[in-house]
Amino acid sequence: MTLGTEPNDTSNAVAGLVQPSLLYMVKQLGLAVRARLDDILKDAGITALQYTALTVLHHHDGLSPAQLARDSFVTPQSTADLVANLERRNLVRRDRNPANRRELVVSLTAAGRELLVRYAEVVAALEEDMTSGLDRDDVETFRSYLDACRVALNRSGA
Repeated sequence: MTLGTEPNDTSNAVAGLVQPSLLYMVKQLGLAVRARLDDILKDAGITALQYTALTVLHHHDGLSPAQLARDSFVTPQSTADLVANLERRNLVRRDRNPANRRELVVSLTAAGRELLVRYAEVVAALEEDMTSGLDRDDVETFRSYLDACRVALNRSGA
């Protein structure tokens, strides 16, 4: 049977169109967060994407540019420009990997760490604002659901 040959099929299809898809809602949330972060960080002269890269390095310092790209959700080509810009601002440095001298690794500088400390409170306030309609248990549930979705997509190869 094709869509529309059964009343229930049509009703289900229309119901799916009335409510925004979860993918759309996740994208809208991401765009809203990025816009707010860009606004917060403009005085620091960095973008939300650059801030994300700094936070990734804060948790896993000394990453290859390829790994930094994966963990920061940007393409390897974008990472080259991102790292160059952060390096010019003395927020990161590139060094030879002691385990493989042909490979460069990216690390936070003291200035990069200081920037993260300077903006930690205001970024935490943004997260609080984002979740202000949720109680503490809901926030933890939301966090676990987001992580479960991430794991599922990574497992499926998407």
